[in-house]
Amino acid sequence: MAVALDTPVPEFVVQATSGQQVSLSALKGKQVVIYFYPKDSTPGCTTEGQGFRDQYSAFQAANTVVFGVSRDSLKSHENFKCKQEFPFELISDPDEALCQLFDVIKLKKLYGKEYLGVDRSTFLIDKEGVLRQEWRGVKVPGHVDAVLASAQALNKG
Repeated sequence: MAVALDTPVPEFVVQATSGQQVSLSALKGKQVVIYFYPKDSTPGCTTEGQGFRDQYSAFQAANTVVFGVSRDSLKSHENFKCKQEFPFELISDPDEALCQLFDVIKLKKLYGKEYLGVDRSTFLIDKEGVLRQEWRGVKVPGHVDAVLASAQALNKG
C-alpha cells in the first residue's frame, strides 16, 4: 500500500551511497526529504540534485536530512554523487520497493514509446515519521526552494 498524507510512513531499510544503510526509524527526531528522480547524470536530475546540494546547509539548519532516490546502481550513484559533490546520500532502489511504497512508478512516453518510469516526486516526512507534504510530477525550477520553505515551516511548527 502506498503512503498517504498525514499518516505514518511504514518502516523501510534501504542501501545508500557511502556504504550506508538508511532506515526510517533511525531518522526519528529529524525531518526527512526524499526526492525521487528518473536517472543519474541526466540534465534535469543533475539540476535538481544541484539545487538540493546548494541549499543543503539551509535544510540542515531546519533539522532536515535529504536523500535522492532512483533505480540506478550504487556504483552509478557514487559516481554521480562524487561528480556533483552532493553532501547527501543517494538511495539505490533497483527492485523499486521504495518507488512502490511512494507510488512513483508511472506510465511515461518517450518518442512515442510507452514505458514505466520514475515520476519526479518529493516527500517531506516529519520528526515522528509522518508524511506531511508531497510534490508529484515535479518541475525542477523553483522546486527545491518550495521544499525548503515547507521544511522550515514544519520545523518551526
